[in-house]
Amino acid sequence: VIKLIRASKNGEAAKEGLTLEFGLSLIQAQAILDMRLQRLTALEREKIDAEYAELQKKIEYYGKVLSDPQMVLEIIQTELSEIKEKYGDARRTEIVDGELGIEDEDLIPVEDMIVTITNTGYIKRVPIDTYRSQRRGGKGVIGMETKEEDFVEDLFVASTHDYVLFFTNQGKVHLLKVYRLPLTGRYSKGKAIVNLLELGEGEKVRATIPVSEFDPDHYLVFATKKGTVKKTDLSAYKRPRRGGIIAIKLDDDDELISVKLTDGSQDIFMATAKGKAIRFSETELRPIGRGTRGVRGMRLKKGDVVIGMGLAKDESQILTITENGFGKRTPVSQYTRIHRGGQGVINIITDDRNGRAVSTQEVTGDEEIMVTTLEGIMIRTRVSEISLVSRNTKGVRIMRLNKKDRVVAVAKILPENGEVEEEEEDAGSE
Repeated sequence: VIKLIRASKNGEAAKEGLTLEFGLSLIQAQAILDMRLQRLTALEREKIDAEYAELQKKIEYYGKVLSDPQMVLEIIQTELSEIKEKYGDARRTEIVDGELGIEDEDLIPVEDMIVTITNTGYIKRVPIDTYRSQRRGGKGVIGMETKEEDFVEDLFVASTHDYVLFFTNQGKVHLLKVYRLPLTGRYSKGKAIVNLLELGEGEKVRATIPVSEFDPDHYLVFATKKGTVKKTDLSAYKRPRRGGIIAIKLDDDDELISVKLTDGSQDIFMATAKGKAIRFSETELRPIGRGTRGVRGMRLKKGDVVIGMGLAKDESQILTITENGFGKRTPVSQYTRIHRGGQGVINIITDDRNGRAVSTQEVTGDEEIMVTTLEGIMIRTRVSEISLVSRNTKGVRIMRLNKKDRVVAVAKILPENGEVEEEEEDAGSE
């Protein structure tokens, strides 16, 4: 080879000579010409032989691999394990419900829904006509399958096309349309609310306001467990961010319990677990910013907390339900209007029979209510069947409870035509 190269006139002649003499390809001949001359001497022969032997071993190994599928899989597994160990980390993507740019709401019927929330954070909506109306004292129907550690904590009624502002116990607000909530059967548990709203640790929905538009002439009035109240323009809440925004600033030991939509000139009614209540004019509340704390609405005794806040009209009544299944209606006119910040008057007697009050709201007598218990029992009854009595009384039985059961939530619903399931009233009812 060296002799042929040295005897050639130029590189092309050497390349042609190598191909003709030794049967090499043009690429192989060029590779030889590219080598330094010393690599072609006898001193490099041993190294070349070693490289040749190594290549032969690799060829034999690769041939064996290609002919053995199991060996191929083992190699892939080993290499993937090495890659995982070197580059593996926690999943960085998150699978969430997508937001569609355009939704055809004309295809979604306008329908009232009962929305329920459990203490473990599950939410669902069910058509309101799923439940039949019963007379007071009935045993009710199962509204949700529950476990001992999972009970219905709140429920409300809203139209499918409403925007719903979700106000949480931590003073934040989130926005959704009702039709975006999971539609399920009566016995279904629903869907985890964390998949719909970005809630923080310990954050739970405490109040909802359905609105069709954010009218600048309307306001939101807030009430907290410790008796604080606040009034803010509704328009301040029309652009909630992902994860919610601050609706009211709270002290560390306080929480939001109720929010109402007003026109700025109504009467505010607040009631407590120990049976006290206060009525004062909304005009005593000056509209303030969204991220503010508010002012004292009611002075509370030790151990007492606010359980509800509503809007009171002289022609309406106050409906109060206790944890042991008793309740009553009282004309609003029996609650004298006073200045905010007072202790209020007796709303209902809270003795051993009644237990503590769990719900107080304004009614006209034409509505129906849905009462929910710790064990998930629901009963729907007409408000007109609940006795209309004075303030300082105990009330009558609304529903019979099992020994360890108690009322945890009450929701007011619109009156509806339909057959009513009659049951005999409890002979012991008062």
